[in-house]
Amino acid sequence: MKNYFDFKGQVAIITGCSTGLGVQMARALANQGCAIVAVARRQELIDEFTATVAKDFGVDTLAIRCDITDTQAVDSMVDQVLEKFGRIDILINNAGTGAVAPAEDITDEQFQNEMNIDLFGSFRVARAVAKKYMINARYGRIINIASMYGLVGNKICGSAPYHAAKGGVVNMTRALAAEWGKYNITVNAICPGYFYTDLTRDTLNSDFFQQNAKTMIPEERYGEEGELDTAAIFLAAPASSYVTGVNLAVDGGYTAM
Repeated sequence: MKNYFDFKGQVAIITGCSTGLGVQMARALANQGCAIVAVARRQELIDEFTATVAKDFGVDTLAIRCDITDTQAVDSMVDQVLEKFGRIDILINNAGTGAVAPAEDITDEQFQNEMNIDLFGSFRVARAVAKKYMINARYGRIINIASMYGLVGNKICGSAPYHAAKGGVVNMTRALAAEWGKYNITVNAICPGYFYTDLTRDTLNSDFFQQNAKTMIPEERYGEEGELDTAAIFLAAPASSYVTGVNLAVDGGYTAM
């Protein structure tokens, strides 16, 4: 019997892996036997997380503090991973931010910061991982976490920089898939809808957002913890070798309407 989702011996880097969806996807990969490299800016959180993952799943872990807007820091992070593990099989580009304000009030700094983190930051890490390991290894699985708001606009809250950056991630995913396919590197994106996390729970449970779910989402609810995990496992799997350049919406049907 073949296990299509066995990640034993593989190594995954997950950025933005201190809270929320990054932590959930990392635990999902660890559950399948994957070694986990947690990358974020808050050292104490990734130290705590990797200790928990190692205990819960018995996999090797590494916590690296890294600012993905700093090219030198990104290169150093990748070097540290290769020094410890000697390989990088999976990259999940999850780190991001979100400027919220009416478009006419967005500052240059807000727009630039969004691009530098969500779009350029994802490119920096993908570039480093591909150049330093995946191209020579002739293997890799890169998953960019975009957003359903990289596919559509919204009337709930002004966030033009976020839409622009995530839309860039969507098409950057296609571009990298086209360039790196010859190296057996697949590059795909997940476009999540609204998900419950510690930071979003109170907002999503408000009367306004509960009514919005019933109006705008075919499943009439928001995503629960764990409902993004299988998308990440699918796209990261060695068996998914002919899936590349895809932007997979996990949004309860929001972008179907």
